[in-house]
Amino acid sequence: MDMITVEHLKKEYRHQKRVITAVKDLSFTVKAGEVFGFLGPNGAGKTSTINMLCTLLKPTSGKMTLNRFNVAAFPHEVRRSIGVVFQDPSLDEKLTAWENLDFHARLYNVPKKLKLERMKMLLELTGLEERKNHLVNTFSGGMKRRLEISRGLLHFPRVLFLDEPTLGLDPQSRSHIWTYIHRLKETEHLTIFLTTHYMDEAEHCDRIAIIDHGEMVALETPYQLKQKIAGDHIRFKTDNPERAIHFIREKYHLEAVEEEGYLLFEAAKGEEFIPEFIRESPFLITSINLTGPTLDDVFLNLTGHYIREEGADRKATMRARGRIRTRGRG
Repeated sequence: MDMITVEHLKKEYRHQKRVITAVKDLSFTVKAGEVFGFLGPNGAGKTSTINMLCTLLKPTSGKMTLNRFNVAAFPHEVRRSIGVVFQDPSLDEKLTAWENLDFHARLYNVPKKLKLERMKMLLELTGLEERKNHLVNTFSGGMKRRLEISRGLLHFPRVLFLDEPTLGLDPQSRSHIWTYIHRLKETEHLTIFLTTHYMDEAEHCDRIAIIDHGEMVALETPYQLKQKIAGDHIRFKTDNPERAIHFIREKYHLEAVEEEGYLLFEAAKGEEFIPEFIRESPFLITSINLTGPTLDDVFLNLTGHYIREEGADRKATMRARGRIRTRGRG
């Protein structure tokens, strides 16, 4: 069953007599119960799309349905069907965690008995039960994010929207947030729609839509996306780098670049290629490392730039890949 359907969605803004198109003809579906990710850089149109689905922004054109409700025709039913965690914090920091949840439950007319059960369960689920009577202004960034997620689930939504859910958090807090997201998906049977520009977070998604300049350039599982990249990445050290670069170019018609004493190049079916490469190399290989493609490589392959860059030449690209790869030393 499809929980969300988007057909030919478009959003334009007018600024100083100019028309800026933030979202260009997007069409996709989100299945019930999946974690669906919007992956793209800032300004790609991710937040505008979420705001339109949440009834906060009117589209220029296109059709959207959520939980079988037409978003434009039945906004109130759509709002009852969703929970939202925005990029910017929206908690009342002068209230306790319990008071924040209680206020939200009252707004949604959650029955009192059910409200108390729900608040207790969600605080336990997100690891905040012991801090329920503490003021929110004493919470860390990660704790506030977890409380916002709890608040978004109080009224039993069918879909939880998370707009950059771990933006600005340290790695440990980001990891904890994802632990809670997966736990909530299983216990609440939720459909989760999230935006992110963190590549490692996109790996948590069942499917990923890659967005760039308001357009969708791919929509598949993380595994399927990475299969689009033919080359594995080989990183090795040798006693004769110049000879190695020449040999790789002449023998395999591949380009290697040097960085920090290592040579980097790409080759198809790396696990099969490496034994042959070691046997045939007319130079000593002192260490070698193989890594498969990542979503960074997918984004680069599909858009021509990394998610935080607007462009790079081939040597700069290879050097960047070398930094991203696991820095094994053979």
